[in-house]
Amino acid sequence: MTPLLEIRGLSAGYGPLRVLHDLDLEIERGETVGLIGLNGHGKSTLLQAIVGLTGWQTGSIKLNGTEIGGRRMHGPGRRTPSIVKRGVSLAPQGDHIFPGLSVRENLDSGAYSGKAWRERKKRRDRILQIFPPLAPLLKQSVGTLSGGERRMVSLGRAFMSEPTVFLVDEPSLGLAPKISKSVVEALAQIDIGNGAMIIAEQDLGLIHGRVDRLLGMHAGELKQDAGDALVLEHPTGIG
Repeated sequence: MTPLLEIRGLSAGYGPLRVLHDLDLEIERGETVGLIGLNGHGKSTLLQAIVGLTGWQTGSIKLNGTEIGGRRMHGPGRRTPSIVKRGVSLAPQGDHIFPGLSVRENLDSGAYSGKAWRERKKRRDRILQIFPPLAPLLKQSVGTLSGGERRMVSLGRAFMSEPTVFLVDEPSLGLAPKISKSVVEALAQIDIGNGAMIIAEQDLGLIHGRVDRLLGMHAGELKQDAGDALVLEHPTGIG
């Protein structure tokens, strides 16, 4: 069976900087994958490359057997709208919210396609099932929310398009441990059906046991043992 997401020979970077080095990766339908590594080793660049937001990239990225990658030397983001319409959504690091808009308005802004916009109430209700603390806050300005609540809004907005492939970059960034755990647990409970999810994280313990497979990222290369990506930085042990 054709993988849902198939990456072959992917290299990518920004300006003269090469971050990813000839990566190969297959993601199957129904799979949640954890991508573990420290800052600066390529996790975010990989997710951004999938949606066409790197400065340049070469290699093949296929979604359901259809090429969405290829060679890009200029204009990061030029192909991103078409990639999103095909069913890929990225929740980037941090909040990336509209602080002056309400929770409802922020969520609805993620209903990118015409179909998603027409179904925005049904999709919004599903987000509220995933993140129940947002339900009584729909009319509240996002700029007044706590850090954890803002992160839920950011993740929920990315999921409003009901993507086939949901890319989540560092959901715990800047959050207290207890809040980080609740956010990641909520993500792990999402029914992705025949879709897939990739969660990039630094904290191995946070997503261990909550994903189907763990991969490591070190120096722009993938490691089959997620712990290797951290042990390489800490030869005497993780810590």
